[in-house]
Amino acid sequence: MSLRALLLPLLTLVVITAIPVHEAVAQSKSGFLYDTTLYNKMEWREIGPFRGGRSVAVAGHAGQPKTFYFGATGGGIWKTEDGGESWVCVSDGFLKIGAVGALDVAGSDPNVIYAGTGEGCIRGNVQPGEGVYKSTDAGKSWTFSGLKEAQTISKVRVDPRDENVVFAAAFGHVFGSNRDRGVYRSTDGGKTWKKVLYKNEKTGAIDLVIDPANPRIVYAALWEAYRNPWSLSSGGPGSGLWKSTDGGDTWTDLTMNDGMPKGPIGKIGVTASGARPGRVWASVEADEGGLFMSDDGGKTWSRVNDDRNIRQRAWYYSHVYADPKDPDLVYILNVSFYRSTDGGKSLERVSVQHGDNHDLWIDPNDPRRMISGNDGGASVSFNGGDTWSEEDVPTAQFYHVTVDNDFPYNVYGAQQDNSTVRIPSRTFGFGIDRTDWYSVAGGESGYIAVNPENSDITYGGSYGGTRVATTGRPAKSRTSPPGPTTRWDRARSTPGTASNGPTPLSCRISTRK
Repeated sequence: MSLRALLLPLLTLVVITAIPVHEAVAQSKSGFLYDTTLYNKMEWREIGPFRGGRSVAVAGHAGQPKTFYFGATGGGIWKTEDGGESWVCVSDGFLKIGAVGALDVAGSDPNVIYAGTGEGCIRGNVQPGEGVYKSTDAGKSWTFSGLKEAQTISKVRVDPRDENVVFAAAFGHVFGSNRDRGVYRSTDGGKTWKKVLYKNEKTGAIDLVIDPANPRIVYAALWEAYRNPWSLSSGGPGSGLWKSTDGGDTWTDLTMNDGMPKGPIGKIGVTASGARPGRVWASVEADEGGLFMSDDGGKTWSRVNDDRNIRQRAWYYSHVYADPKDPDLVYILNVSFYRSTDGGKSLERVSVQHGDNHDLWIDPNDPRRMISGNDGGASVSFNGGDTWSEEDVPTAQFYHVTVDNDFPYNVYGAQQDNSTVRIPSRTFGFGIDRTDWYSVAGGESGYIAVNPENSDITYGGSYGGTRVATTGRPAKSRTSPPGPTTRWDRARSTPGTASNGPTPLSCRISTRK
């Protein structure tokens, strides 16, 4: 049986063990006979690597100093009870989808957790969600809580006074228009939902924050955007920033208030200070965008920072978080992790475990305790970001996988925002360890082709049509001239359209003399 015929689309590298059963036999197009009942006996076996993948959702509780949660875009919900030293997946067998892009633990009851599936950082490989899930036993079990047709849930926020009052920011369908989007509210613990803020079928809700100083005040960001696998459109008349002062019953549009940038407006991230009532920050994607601050609850604004380092690829980032105790301390997440101690005017780069930062939870009582989510997973800090826990959880996303002809065979994959990997399907030792896998040709977006007669020789693609060949263990690389170029919009910080794509590769042995 061809090993390649057994490969299925994967988000984490796994292999299949087959228990032989000799019954019905089918004939493939190549004429090779194989037993179709073998497929019924296949079982999944994890082979690694134990290297973290993208996380855009993290959470914790003020009363549980060592307990944290994170949602993986390809691996479900994970929990630690020892401050990030070890993690356990708590969603297996409950969620029907692996992408979790929103998490919140009820402040009034740490046993109650809400999770939104899908993700609001809409990459070309984004996986649509299926609504909201809820746990009432601190993650031991999960039940579906509705908003299935909303698909992608960008944020969930629980009223800190009542675990039954919860808001959900529904982005909706990533690849098309639909009406099940906007801001939803439940007052019965997720049994029923009411749409409380809606613009149009092209505009979804992307960010949501409950004011720590007054939980009746809620800020919501709407984003008109859509994408397909090869392009993205960000911004339009539907995008904007809204505020409610009555717990979501009515809303006021803040988008055109004094000091805000002129349209078109793209993605917006918003946060409210618990240390100074009325202070709000907004990270706005626009031609004259940047970080904006208001000291009167959004009536007037001033741009405090337009640094490109916090504006690049605004559709993928635009994340901002206020310190709960210091009114001038604010965190801005982008490719790098930034901290400002003067309200956003100046920036200090904080060293973290991985780049491309997407979410941050800060303990409201002890701001030095926090958890961050990025393209390498999630990590915990107990000293305000001076040091972080390791990101060695097997949640990596792999764009493409292939195998070689060795015995035991090796599996090759290109990991999102990381290197390529060659890892054995099994070893003759006690397991598959870190010393057993290494990088080969290509980059995160590319295909990998293995020389069928010598697996030490690999070929891989990457951005811009670049092709790389590697030899040896560990591999040494040689870069070839690029093929057809592609556009990668890393520096774009204004609303618009962008596109990119990988270059397929194959390898075969020539018999010509």
